[in-house]
Amino acid sequence: MTFTAPHDTATAPITTGLSTVLLESLEALAKAGKADLACQQAGRACAVLRERDMANWKRFNALLHRLVRQLPA
Repeated sequence: MTFTAPHDTATAPITTGLSTVLLESLEALAKAGKADLACQQAGRACAVLRERDMANWKRFNALLHRLVRQLPA
């Protein structure tokens, strides 16, 4: 999978759209009782997006922080 640099405005809507689908999927996964798996995937997305797409990184980071609260102690 290839991610575009933040300055690539031609593909920004595609990247944001895909991020939205993935975020919604991870939220659904957590609601289905798989918060641990959703956290793992959100963390991976954060690792990839950190240097490439700060706006979407923030979205995944926020989701990750919300999901961590659902994990058993």
